Amino acid sequence: MADGVLPKPPGRVRGRPFERGRSGNPAGRRAGSLNKTTEAAAALLAGESEALTRRAVELALVGDPTAMRLCLERILPACRERAVKFALPPIESAADIAAAMKAVTSALVNGAITPGEAATIAAVVDTFVRAIETSDFDRRLQLMEDDFASRAKAEASAGPRMGFNF
Repeated sequence: MADGVLPKPPGRVRGRPFERGRSGNPAGRRAGSLNKTTEAAAALLAGESEALTRRAVELALVGDPTAMRLCLERILPACRERAVKFALPPIESAADIAAAMKAVTSALVNGAITPGEAATIAAVVDTFVRAIETSDFDRRLQLMEDDFASRAKAEASAGPRMGFNF
């Protein structure tokens, strides 16, 4: 080695302090921790929430559409899903699917359920059909395998056959 030239010290390369694909904080951010901006906004509004709510209600009562929407959204939040109450006939086999789909269609036509709810119920019925088909296929396959095994056992116990291939 030449004089005055020192080898690079072992360690991390400057600008890339961590191994590729590995975080400096593998645990990540703590659950429930807030952004500093959110904390600052909460501190500013800490004692003013009651006054701001009162003012929003007053503006809504005067007729301000934005304040009205804000107040109504807090009183009646948007409905995401509702429980659907309607009688779906029992489905025991693939033959029962037509009656089930007829019940879904009738409920839709009568206005008991929405088109989106009908689509969701139809998807559930379709999944049920697939489960029935899979179960039926498995049952038939098992019967065929048992039949094949019993035939093979019968042929093995009968001894070698004398047959000619012509």
